[in-house]
Amino acid sequence: MSALPDGKKLVRSPSGLRMVPENGAFNSPFSLDEPQWVPDKECPRCMQCDTKFDFITRKHHCRRCGRCFCDKCCSQKVALPRMCFVDPVRQCAECSLISQKEVEFYDKQLKVLTAGGTFMVKVGSSEKSETMVCRLSNNHRYLFLDGDSHFEVELSRISSMQVLTEGSTPGEKDICSYTSLLDSQISEGGSLRASGMVLQYKPPGSQNLQELHMDTADDKRVASAWLVAMHKAAKLLYESRDQ
Repeated sequence: MSALPDGKKLVRSPSGLRMVPENGAFNSPFSLDEPQWVPDKECPRCMQCDTKFDFITRKHHCRRCGRCFCDKCCSQKVALPRMCFVDPVRQCAECSLISQKEVEFYDKQLKVLTAGGTFMVKVGSSEKSETMVCRLSNNHRYLFLDGDSHFEVELSRISSMQVLTEGSTPGEKDICSYTSLLDSQISEGGSLRASGMVLQYKPPGSQNLQELHMDTADDKRVASAWLVAMHKAAKLLYESRDQ
């Protein structure tokens, strides 16, 4: 194990080398823990094709789910940034598809989120709106909102997220919950366009929920793209909490 000056350390696990924060409290809210591997003695056969393991047919563990497979069913090596692996790691077919989609999120959507978008923001019960730029912090742990004032929302303290969308009917708006958005296709240019967001979160030192209401402003295309990326980020955020 070796320490690096940027607050991260290189650790070796049975699955491979990982670059993780020195302090676990500073893990990305999107991160996943390494799974427990199914013990060798409990998997005499491939858990996908049921091939029996022997001296020729070796068993391999998927680094994402921890299940046991033959080489044919677990041959792909795919990047797994949510577990902080330095190099691509062996994964089963099902997990590799999921990881490939997440790599796209890390390569594209995270850049959109850290670049930010401009919104009309209302906090709590206030009727007053303020034009603010909202962006994700570089460590992925906070939403920064900057205008005439500045405040931060810690992602780990977000209790719920709703995305406001504009459908095909002009002026029609639909508020969707996180769960109903899981299978929806939201895009800045499609028939279901993201136009705003409502967050409920707990400010530091408080157990009371605060509400944050955001509507796209100025460059609506950029702001809508930011909301689409945030929608995808919410999926990862909830998965990390549920692990």
